Amino acid sequence: MGFTKLLVTDLDASAAFYQSVFGVEENYRVRSEINDRKIEEILFKAEPGNATFVLFKFDGATRPSSDEVILGFITTDIDGVFARAVEAGGAVTQAARPQPEHGVTVGFITDNEGHLIEVVQPLA
Repeated sequence: MGFTKLLVTDLDASAAFYQSVFGVEENYRVRSEINDRKIEEILFKAEPGNATFVLFKFDGATRPSSDEVILGFITTDIDGVFARAVEAGGAVTQAARPQPEHGVTVGFITDNEGHLIEVVQPLA
């Protein structure tokens, strides 16, 4: 996979959320059109060989669509991610819990617009 684009309605607020919670760094912005509809995107830096994370906004979009995709992040500090998510305007929807059969701890949060995010931490 080359990239994942998440549709949002408030590009800057969403960028602030993902930067403060997951430490992503903005690489550059794109302003363009798709089928005569103006768009703006923020592409975040990615390690070579990894997929790029992109926040995407259609001009005139007034509400987020939060059920189309579930983002997945892997971390070594799931408690820190959950705390930063709440501080940044998100919410914990399912507390992190160990799943030893899969070798991970898993929990779910939402971002500032209600998009569901699965957070995974490998078990030691």
